[in-house]
Order: sequence, then C-alpha cells, then structure tokens
Amino acid sequence: MTSAQAEPPTPPWRRPRKGAPARRPLSRDLIVRTAQDILRTEGLDGVSMRRVAQELGTGPASLYAHVSDKDELLELVVDRIAGEIPLLEPDPARWQEQLKEAARAARRVWTTYSDVSRISLGSVPTGENQLRIAENHLAIMRAGGVPDQVAAWFVDRMGLYVDADAFEGSVFAARFREGWDAGEYFGQIRRYYEGLSPERFPHITSLVGELMEGEDEERFEFGLDLMVRGLASYVNG
Repeated sequence: MTSAQAEPPTPPWRRPRKGAPARRPLSRDLIVRTAQDILRTEGLDGVSMRRVAQELGTGPASLYAHVSDKDELLELVVDRIAGEIPLLEPDPARWQEQLKEAARAARRVWTTYSDVSRISLGSVPTGENQLRIAENHLAIMRAGGVPDQVAAWFVDRMGLYVDADAFEGSVFAARFREGWDAGEYFGQIRRYYEGLSPERFPHITSLVGELMEGEDEERFEFGLDLMVRGLASYVNG
C-alpha cells in the first residue's frame, strides 16, 4: 500500500476508542463464587442460572459447560461455604468443649449466609469440605471415647441442630427486611400466653416469664450443652 492509500492519522481532538474490557474466562470456581456472593447479598431466591450469568456478563447457556443445573450449583455453593468452617485438632481431654466450638463455628458461618440452611436441610453431605468437617467431628468424638454408633448418629444430629437454628434465623431475617417489629411480636405472644386459662394451661401460664426468657445465643448454647451432656453419658456408660 502506497502512502497515498494509507489511512490518515486520527485527528488529535478525537479520543482513541477503547477496547471492550476483557471478559473473565468462565470456570466452575468463578461460577460458584459468584452464586455464593448472590446468596449472601440477595438470599436463595435471588440465585438462578440467569442471575449468575448476568453477573458474569454472559448467557445462561454458557454456564452449563461447567455445572449441569441449578441443583448442582447450589450443592457446590454449600460445600464452598462449608470450607469456611475451621477444623480442630482432636484433643481427648477437651473433646466435649471442642464439639461445642465446632458447632459454634458452623453456626457463625451458616448465619453469615442466612439462606444456606434452606439448601443443606434435607440433603446428605457429599462435598469434599462437608466430608472433611464430618470426618473432623467424628475424630473428636472417637478421641473422647464415644461409641461408634453414637458418634455416627450424633454427627448427623448436630448438623441438623445447626441447620435448624440457622433456618429459623433466616426466617426472622426475612421478616426484619420487611419491617417486622420483633419486640411488638413477642410482646403480643407474652400477652397471649398470659391471657390463657390457668385451668386449661396451668404450666404455660405459670411459666410465661421462663418461656419468654433468653436471647437466641443463650438458647443455642443451652441446646448445645444439653446435646453434648447427653452424648457424654454414653462414654464408659
């Protein structure tokens, strides 16, 4: 091409066009992390293949090369979140307290993602992180001398306890987002109990104060202590 045929230079008053930003290459990890972020900020109802694709600047069809469907995506999200729960080095002298520490840690992580229990309830843990947690909790119990069958059942019951507590928290959190007044609600419950017939409900009406006492943390700790004390009764029993 001769100089006469070459394109003229860009006039100095024009800004050169910027290229489109490079799109992040899709991967299973990126898709799962994106879904996890949506779960934390928007709740489970906000997580969909379309919503994740929108966040990644692509179409839903492109996600299916990495995850088979939404159910698999949610399973992967739950396992990724479970990876935030720390593992403990089993100590036979502290096995009861370690189980409580493990449950508290799981609850802290689960309540960070208030809707995660809606996914994990009713499903059997199969992800690598979830299996590592179960392995760790079983190791703690075996170190403390808990019989094998009791340990096997307890690891399931403790997970269910944490799940159920987190699930109730997610229900209340949803109500709070809608302007729910917890003080007013529980005040109404108290007055309702107080108005019950003492003849028909003598124990409820005489224990209204005790029934309404205690914050969520206290009640969780009470249930946890109750479970671990019961578990300890099987050791050398």
